[in-house]
Amino acid sequence: MKCPLPSPVRRFLNVVVFWISITASVCWVAAQQPESAVPDLPLSEFRPIPKVRGRHTELPHARFPVVDIHTHFRYRLRHDPQQLDAFVELMDRHRIAVCTSLDGRLGQELEEHMRYLWTRYRERFCIFANIDWRGDAPEDVPAQWACHQPGFVRHTVEQLRAAQRRGISGVKVFKQFGLHYRNPDGSLIAIDDPRFAPIWDACGKLGLPVILHTADPSAFFDPIDATNERYEELRRHPEWHYPAGRFPSRDELHAARDRLFARHPHTLFIAAHLGNDGEDLQQTARLLDTFPNVVVEFASRISELGRQPYSAREFLIRYQDRVLFGTDGPWPEQRYRYYWRFLETDDEYFPYSEKPFPPQGFWRIYGVHLPDEVLRKIYYANAARLIPGISERLERFEQHFEASSAAPKK
Repeated sequence: MKCPLPSPVRRFLNVVVFWISITASVCWVAAQQPESAVPDLPLSEFRPIPKVRGRHTELPHARFPVVDIHTHFRYRLRHDPQQLDAFVELMDRHRIAVCTSLDGRLGQELEEHMRYLWTRYRERFCIFANIDWRGDAPEDVPAQWACHQPGFVRHTVEQLRAAQRRGISGVKVFKQFGLHYRNPDGSLIAIDDPRFAPIWDACGKLGLPVILHTADPSAFFDPIDATNERYEELRRHPEWHYPAGRFPSRDELHAARDRLFARHPHTLFIAAHLGNDGEDLQQTARLLDTFPNVVVEFASRISELGRQPYSAREFLIRYQDRVLFGTDGPWPEQRYRYYWRFLETDDEYFPYSEKPFPPQGFWRIYGVHLPDEVLRKIYYANAARLIPGISERLERFEQHFEASSAAPKK
């Protein structure tokens, strides 16, 4: 004789059987599905193809002659004559009249650079000299560096005078000044170190503009974590990261830079890369409003300007007399087409680099379609007005260009 189960037990068993059947059904359905189509993809392998289909304006060259005031022909071409010949042909195709190489150094290395650029193409290149802070001393023994020895400032000023007589057009100071160059006690050399004031005064008296790279993009000073918009770039280049405690903050570097500008009002300073405030044009505007002896250039920063096209267009028009054209090149040809497209069109959402993965920020850019009068100033007129040696080279290029255009085609 079967003994019936109590009602509560029967109900409990029914619930268990029900959930077992549900679970079995879910497992059976899941077993029939294919494996997930969403791979666990590393960010370094992410290559999205945008679905935006906007206007695509292909510009074969700049609308007006161009003076590129920020280029590196020693570091990028390594004094290879064939590469130089090829790049001059690119300059001709794109109406780049003059490039300013910022790799002049001083002494014998300046002579080598002059021979490389000026033997055949003196009319197409200007040169900025570099101050030799270290000399022949070991890099890891700053106490022996030239800049800490008696007579360094006097010797440097004499070198700059001699270089100016040879035809250099300015002086370039790299970002290591403030971030890496050290005093004998191991502390970083301050950008506004008063020991070097006579050098900046001499540049003003000699009519040599000083292009100064201070700090770097703000994200390079933030922690490398999930909130850093340049995470992928810094992961590839951890040496570009300047964590707090080991380096001065951007505010400290900018404050020292601004004190330098204020103390030398008769020297023209070019704040490279928009003063490294391309992501904060209000700050760049304050810089220009505060210091009439400062202008800016935007080499390697159309990536910043192009993601804020309304503000960028307003800024470039407002400060049209204070902005110079620069690229940080020489680059492959496609990179220059993106510069023309950014400045001359209102195209939307296009790359700022020819590289398949955005190298300086995970975004695309928009054109600012500047008026012709503003384009002329940024492309060439401001440089011709401010930088020695540009105006005469530009005039000869325009004569050559007009003659070439008028010549009958074969």
